[in-house]
Amino acid sequence: MAMADASGLPIACWVESASPHEVTLVEKTIDHKFTRKAPRRIIGDRAYDSDKLDKQLRKRRIKMIAPHRRGRKKESTQDGRELRRYKRRWKVERLFAWLQNFRRILNRFERYWENYLSFVRLGCIVILLRHF
Repeated sequence: MAMADASGLPIACWVESASPHEVTLVEKTIDHKFTRKAPRRIIGDRAYDSDKLDKQLRKRRIKMIAPHRRGRKKESTQDGRELRRYKRRWKVERLFAWLQNFRRILNRFERYWENYLSFVRLGCIVILLRHF
């Protein structure tokens, strides 16, 4: 799980096994951010459209921007103005493409997740150093 800023640079990352859903990893990822301040807005895909996640993020004063799921029974929580920001989600996908340039991150060879997380963070540091 990784978070990027508006220009696509990494601001947080977290590693977990493949079984938990991404919605459950959002708070852990925010807790392990590289910056001092938490982001004001998070843009995610349809899987992040959850009332429970919205409530948890509202306590942290973070706004979740995610399109409405088709199978959702409740009213839509997003309006069209906020969803315009969703068009720039490709910058996060570009971050994942940059991270895949590092062979140790592309395939997980490490036995322990702490070692793999260290290599992901090292890749994020290299990306930030290249930018600055």
